[in-house]
Amino acid sequence: MTTVTPSAARAAAGPPGRPRTSSLAGRAGVFAVMALFALYTLIPVWWLLVTATKNSGYLFTTNGLWFSHFDLWTNIRDVFQEQDGIFARWLLNSALYSIGGAAVSTTLSAMAGYALAKYPFRGRDLTFNVILGAVLIPDVMFALPLYLMFSQVHLVNTYWAVFLPSVVSPFGVYLSRIYAGASVPDELIEAARLDGAGEARIFWRVAMPIMSPALVTIFLFQFVSIWNNYLLPLLMLNSDELQPVTVGLANWREGVNQGIPYNITITGAFLSVIPLIVAFLVLQRFWRSGLTAGSVK
Repeated sequence: MTTVTPSAARAAAGPPGRPRTSSLAGRAGVFAVMALFALYTLIPVWWLLVTATKNSGYLFTTNGLWFSHFDLWTNIRDVFQEQDGIFARWLLNSALYSIGGAAVSTTLSAMAGYALAKYPFRGRDLTFNVILGAVLIPDVMFALPLYLMFSQVHLVNTYWAVFLPSVVSPFGVYLSRIYAGASVPDELIEAARLDGAGEARIFWRVAMPIMSPALVTIFLFQFVSIWNNYLLPLLMLNSDELQPVTVGLANWREGVNQGIPYNITITGAFLSVIPLIVAFLVLQRFWRSGLTAGSVK
């Protein structure tokens, strides 16, 4: 049996402090891939920002990735004056659908996920598997069946036609179940029961604060999904007064040949992205972990 001395081991490992070539190559490859994904994501946003500052005369005659003839404020004014200010109504509709739907969806997902994680009952695993399967089905698959169902109950062309489907989130239930099972200790629940707290109070006062990082994630995912939803409101809504900003901008794009300038549509698209950025910046401070560290000995 051969004995390896410490000096031989150090010699085989190479001089201390010198990074290995393979490690450097691996890091360079990772950074290159990350840079490509960053450019793929940021270049369209940058183009949208730059193009929103140009009027129709300079839209196609100047560099699309750099500023010239800054007319952003004029474009914004024209957007809100087009068609008697319908763009503001579209933004309000999108906010109502997104904020209301995401709030209700997050609450229902938290309730369902907590129940699946902490209450044993017959058929629990089957129920969770069905919900997990629903995560794999694209949302567009439900658009036509929902339209046919809502037509039977006369909900087409109403706020409810877009709001009701938005409050259901299989992914939210899945994430709530996983997070509640991993982060809400059974000992904490038993301690609350011994103190005389009811199940509803335990859920709202104990489980919900612990699950807040997951709930913020669910809310943001659902908010973005509803805000960007196009097919469902396109099928459900006929009135311009009820449409969200996604459908409205698409109608403006089709109406370019009818007198709506390109810069109006592009500036409207730029304005429609701002609420998503604001939502992310406001909610990101709630992403924190270790809320129950030290709560159970």
